[in-house]
Amino acid sequence: MTSNKSVVISGSGLWTPEYSISNEELVDAYNNYAEKYNQDNAQAIATGDIAEKPFSSAEFITKASGIKSRYVYRKDGILDINRMRPIFETRHRDELSHQAEMAFNAAKTALSDANKTAEDIDVVIVSCAYTQRAYPAIAIEVQHELGIQGFGFDMLVACSAGTFALQRAYEMIAAGTAKGVLVINPELASPQVNYCNRDSHFIFGDVAMATVIEAAESATSEHQYEILGTKAVTNYSNNIRSDFSYLSRADDTDPFAEDRLFHQEGRKVFKEVCPMAAEHITSQLNKLGINNSEVKRWWLHQANINMNQLIAKKLLGRDPEENEAPIVLDRFANTASAGSLIAFNQHNKDLASGDIGLLCSFGAGYSIGSLALRKL
Repeated sequence: MTSNKSVVISGSGLWTPEYSISNEELVDAYNNYAEKYNQDNAQAIATGDIAEKPFSSAEFITKASGIKSRYVYRKDGILDINRMRPIFETRHRDELSHQAEMAFNAAKTALSDANKTAEDIDVVIVSCAYTQRAYPAIAIEVQHELGIQGFGFDMLVACSAGTFALQRAYEMIAAGTAKGVLVINPELASPQVNYCNRDSHFIFGDVAMATVIEAAESATSEHQYEILGTKAVTNYSNNIRSDFSYLSRADDTDPFAEDRLFHQEGRKVFKEVCPMAAEHITSQLNKLGINNSEVKRWWLHQANINMNQLIAKKLLGRDPEENEAPIVLDRFANTASAGSLIAFNQHNKDLASGDIGLLCSFGAGYSIGSLALRKL
């Protein structure tokens, strides 16, 4: 979608938890768990009734994904081989929820970066891979905590939740139905990670991003990015799933069973999503009259370094230079919908007026969302 009204991203804010886990820490805990599991189940493994747990290494993780560490909201419990999941303290219903706290912290930074206050915002969208409850919406809780008058709602579109929400914000500003929209991506993924699975225990990290969208005529921040156009597409696939559901109460299954947590067919995802994303981006830019070679910065979804390098190579016809398609997943891991926005947050202020950038996410669904931006 494009609009005759100039709509801008005027600010962004990043919040990270105080705890992090390195590959080495994670692998040490997983391998100790795997050794104990194999010993405890030696007879069943010998008869072929269950599979032996394979061992891992920090080098394997870095080579397979580019990830070296990840932030986690709570570290306690994750590295305990008798638990292998984080420990969260229970909060009273009158206290700020865990996810709203993350969102609130990122939102304050984004508002400051945009030179805005609560009075300048009338819509709050919390858009991420998971919300910690069904209702009331986390967005409404954050709206209340910030003192914003207007409305808020939650969106769940897995790893494309951020770009899809930015598109909704863009449309509201362009239509004149909102004066300022605050999009927040509080990715609290660690409770859904299967830390007992070698192929997925290292993938996700916790973080929160927030972005302010408004009309160019009202923007006063130092760095502003005009949204030249947006594009979104979905194509149903079972290759990335998370099946935790309240229906488990009715169908008498274990809501915490291994197949209810995040799982994926990684090779199929790589093979299918990379060409989809490259074609999606190229067709959007062509429609806007922009050649791929004119794009100065590619803020791509941060799931896997090999995917990013392949997509960037398809877009450019050559290997990208380091500053063209910046990687942040080495430090943050896969942060679902926040990944491409972290890349934007960390690598945008050096661009010159008139420079063009492309923000893109891709993930479960399949879903792909992108925004073409020009620095003002």
